[in-house]
Amino acid sequence: MRLVEKTRQVSRRGFLKSSSVTVFGTVAIASGGMLLDPKGAWAMDLKALKPQTMATLIQMARDVYPHDRLTDATYAKSVGSYDDLAATDPKTKAMIENGCAALDAQAQKTHKTTYVNVGWEEDRVAILKANEATPFFKTIRAGLVTGLYNQHDIWQKFGYEGSSADKGGYIHRGFNDIDWLGTTASAAPAAGAKS
Repeated sequence: MRLVEKTRQVSRRGFLKSSSVTVFGTVAIASGGMLLDPKGAWAMDLKALKPQTMATLIQMARDVYPHDRLTDATYAKSVGSYDDLAATDPKTKAMIENGCAALDAQAQKTHKTTYVNVGWEEDRVAILKANEATPFFKTIRAGLVTGLYNQHDIWQKFGYEGSSADKGGYIHRGFNDIDWLGTTASAAPAAGAKS
């Protein structure tokens, strides 16, 4: 049986209390090469990229593949491999640093702030659309497909049960599960019954 995580109900007061903005939107920069979640739930120790660059990549990941149910830590994990790659390849590091700087420059020009601090998702997406033909954008977007969706711990949030071959296939593991449709198999008339 498939288990889909239900969304949490948040009161207006709870929403306002938890929506404080830090220097870089959803993440804060600690010292040198450290990126922290403002609530202290996660942190990244960076090897090659600047903390501001990683904050931009995390926000970019959220804007390219937006899922309200996913945490910033999930998005940070999805772009963490770019820091590893930048540590071993100077050309990739330059491309990422320059690409994030270009996003910030365009945000500065149109919104007088950095890309991460642009308040509306719609405005950030417009900046990304203006850059979607660049090698930087294409590289990041392509890597996010696997970087984000290959994280086994988020599959349940999407209702995906994972591989079926090693468990005997879907025939006995939810093949006839149609709870998402709002009907059940027992509600269907039996074969040969008159309706």
